[in-house]
Amino acid sequence: MRVKQAKEVARQWVLDEVQGIPGFVGAFSHGSVNWLADDAFLSPTSDVDILLVVADPKPPDKIGKLIYRDVMLEVSYLPFDHMRTPERILGTYHLAGSFRMASILADPTGCLTNLQMAVARDYARRQWVLARCEHARSRVLRNLDSLREPAPLHDQVMAWLFAAGVTTHVLLVAGLQNPTVRRRYVAARELLVRYGYADFYPSLLDLLGCAGMRRAQVERHLATLTDVFDATRAVIKTSFPFAADISEHGRPVAIDGSWELIRRGDFREAIFWIVATHSRCQKVLYHDAPAELQQRFLPAYQRLLADLGIASPDDLQSRGSQVRAFLPRVWAVAEAIVSANPEIS
Repeated sequence: MRVKQAKEVARQWVLDEVQGIPGFVGAFSHGSVNWLADDAFLSPTSDVDILLVVADPKPPDKIGKLIYRDVMLEVSYLPFDHMRTPERILGTYHLAGSFRMASILADPTGCLTNLQMAVARDYARRQWVLARCEHARSRVLRNLDSLREPAPLHDQVMAWLFAAGVTTHVLLVAGLQNPTVRRRYVAARELLVRYGYADFYPSLLDLLGCAGMRRAQVERHLATLTDVFDATRAVIKTSFPFAADISEHGRPVAIDGSWELIRRGDFREAIFWIVATHSRCQKVLYHDAPAELQQRFLPAYQRLLADLGIASPDDLQSRGSQVRAFLPRVWAVAEAIVSANPEIS
């Protein structure tokens, strides 16, 4: 299915399902689908993100993944307070990209359209590009700060992982590129090559500990994760924010999407999402599975971490310190990209 058709399906879902909900302000498509040409084909390992904007400052939990007219949708709520002004959106790195061009699926009051037009006008201004880079950098630091808190191993891994992974977003935002999730390392590599910083890219992989990994290693870890994933989705009960990803509908994104990266030769780039998904599975098993099942799959997780150079919480603290020390280098490259980007005024 082409992107334009998938967006129309998303629009129809909104019209059919949510137009009448209390406090409904509007809806827009979000994420990678907005960065694809209308005539491009939507990958079967991709979904269409929909954000439902509501007046309630504490909206319900996200609806999650669902299939509607053969399109996988990922539906979440967003309080209108988070985007009440163009400036609020322009400074939010993961949100502004969805407003740089028309993405509105429903807008009964017209306010989303007005916001979108204002954001599109100022999206490429240097002031706002740097503000979004700063927002991404603050996410790195926030994850590092959470790594200091006592927590189960899988939660500590996620704090370190996303601290390291969001360094790519600092760069992508500087280049006016999509701060994508699963393909962030591929996108960052392409950006750095384009701006003459190809030699900087291996340092990003070093932060993850996967720069020297071989394809066979990554394939083994993903094969093991596939078994863990299938067992985990059978026992999940807790309403985690990521619960929809550990599901039958989420399997094409979480598992098939990683195999797709490996088949394309981007096996090191697949590591980020493999670790994220495995850590989420471990969190589910920790809360919802009997001890026997937890112990069955823990060694596979430990082997994955060991191949990344992580054998203990102390190693995670050390790796977090490496990310913190590396962040000024990321910022310097981001500023250079902003200065060299002809689209930024």
